[in-house]
Order: sequence, then structure tokens, then C-alpha cells
Amino acid sequence: MERYFPWFILKHVPGVGNLLFKRLIDRFRTPDQVFQASDGSLLSVEGITPRLIQAIRKQKLPDVAQKDLELVYKNKIGLITLADPDYPALLKEIPDPPPCLYVLGSLKNSYPSIAVVGSRNATEYGLTTTRRLCSDLSLRGMTVISGMARGIDTAAHEGALRAKGRTIAVLGSGLQRIYPAENTALYHRIAETGAVVSELPLMTGPDAHQFPQRNRIISGLTLGTVVVEASKNSGSLITARMALEQGREVFAVPGNIHSFKSTGTHTLIKSGARLVEHAQDIIDELSPFLTRPVDVIPKPTGDVKICRQPVLLTPDEQSVMAELSPYPIHVDDLVRKLSLRTGKLSSLLIQLELKGLIHQSAGNYYSLPERS
Repeated sequence: MERYFPWFILKHVPGVGNLLFKRLIDRFRTPDQVFQASDGSLLSVEGITPRLIQAIRKQKLPDVAQKDLELVYKNKIGLITLADPDYPALLKEIPDPPPCLYVLGSLKNSYPSIAVVGSRNATEYGLTTTRRLCSDLSLRGMTVISGMARGIDTAAHEGALRAKGRTIAVLGSGLQRIYPAENTALYHRIAETGAVVSELPLMTGPDAHQFPQRNRIISGLTLGTVVVEASKNSGSLITARMALEQGREVFAVPGNIHSFKSTGTHTLIKSGARLVEHAQDIIDELSPFLTRPVDVIPKPTGDVKICRQPVLLTPDEQSVMAELSPYPIHVDDLVRKLSLRTGKLSSLLIQLELKGLIHQSAGNYYSLPERS
């Protein structure tokens, strides 16, 4: 534990942010050597001033950092510094990487990796598309990285796990403050075969300003970022912008042209982001950066066969099904399209939902569900 003291001391020096911290490590390799360097050597680093040198000389390990390190040790959380061989190589390339990463799980064998992000309030279409895309990417050997938020992020992790692939969640809170709380089970599933990481002290709660900072890690860990269902003001667009600034690829999945939830993704496509219909679109674009050839999705093996019994529908049920798609439609619009009484339509929708043929979203919206 004590070997991390110099890292935390330097990290807490007022005026030494992530950008300046990396410059110091690039120049001196470790915090110990920073503390031992002469004033003249320190002044040779861009951004270092005489006042900062005084602050570096005077800084001690704060009590809050000492307690944080004790929690790390007690809860068996991993710590990886910029000087460690396990620190992700792609993340180390960005201008302002975290000096230390808190890790539950393992970051080994995470290359090649792709980020998949999008709306927290996603449609069934967005969730279905994300799960399938991430399953396919996992089967092709890609590690899927996202932020474990509600909606698209959760679907991205679920898709990778469904394919028994590796996935990494980057939190905007400390590892002992799981957010959102309903993803606690997902948090532990991710850590079992992949990793949950954060740059924040363990007990740091979620705060709005931390998530844009977190997004640079998501994009920085990967060869590229895929955006699914993002409105024009979506935080996912921040991740896409950071990916561009880091020299990484940006991809976007097209959505319904009438849906405000896809205005951001369509803007990305208009601006030059690669349009994604299938996992192979991403593989083709990233192939020059991959260390080994990526095969097509392997065919299932074994003798297990899934037999589905046909579902018999009444003429009215068939009419309702004909008006549904993966994009949610409001019940009032269905009433208008089908010229049915509200009570009659409600009964039909209940029957179709019980048969597992349709999905109801919040606000009386209906759509076709995911097909496995």
C-alpha cells in the first residue's frame, strides 16, 4: 500500500491536474523522482512554475487519501498507476490519463476494445440493436467498454456478457458507490470476467460534473466509440467528441428519422462518423489497427436445438402486429391507425404481451421485442 503514497501525494498537489501529472511522469518516470528532481529540472516541464514547485515540496499525504488507500486494501480493490505495465496502453496515449485507476476485476487481455454509448432513456429498438451489436462484437474478439448507465450502456454490457465476452464498465463514481443502484448485479457480473474501473476515490458519490470527465476514459480505453440513440444534447456526444480529440474512430447507428432520440447520431453521421448497420462495419474500419485477423461470427456448435411452437393469432391480433415495429408507438396512435375502440385494443395488446410478441414501454408505448 505504501508504494502508492507518492502517487497520491503528487495527485493532491493543488495545481497539478491530470495533464500536468502526465507531463511530469513522462519526464521523470515516477513521483519519487519528481520529488527528488532539482528546481531547474522541474521548470523544464511545461506548466510548472516556481509556486508549483513550492507546493510540490510541501505536499504531504492527506488524511482522506490515507483512508482511501486503507479502504482499497481492505476491499481488495486493485490500483494501477501510469508506471505499471498493466496500465492500458491506449489510455496512456491520451493527453490527460488518470494517474491511478481503481480496478475491480482485471484489465488484462482487453485489447482490442470498442466503446458503445448512448441514451439513458432508450427505445426498445436502441436496446435490441445494442445488445445484438455488442454480442456480435464480443464474438469477434472485441472487448466492449461502456459506462454502466441506464439504457444503452447497460444493454452494451449485457450484450457482451450474453456472448460470454469481455466487457469493462467505467464509473462516474467510486467503486464502493455503485451507480445506478439497480445495476449492482450487473456490476458484479462484469467484474467476474472483465473489470469495473474508476479514477475516483472509492466512496465518491455520483455527481454531474464527473461524468464528462469519466467519458474521456471510456473513449481513451478504446480504438473507437459507437453511439446509439443520442439526442442533440446527449452526453454521449461528449464521448464522441473526446474520441475525435484523442484521434480515435467514431461510429453511429442510424435511428428513426422522426425520433428526437436519434438526432445526435444522425448529426454525427452527417459530420463524417462511420454509419454502422452490423458489427462487420466496425471491424472493417478498425482492421488496420487490430493485432490479429478477426473472423466472422462462429457458428453455434453442439446438438442443442431450439424448437418454437407456432403462435396462433386472431385476425384482430394480426392487424395490431402489422402496425408494430422495433420503434415504440403510442396506444393513441394505434387506436387511430386501426380504428378500434380503446377497450378492444387494450385487450388485444394484453393478449399479445402475454404471448411474448410485443413489448410495452413507459407511457403506453408498444413495440416489437428483441428476438434471440
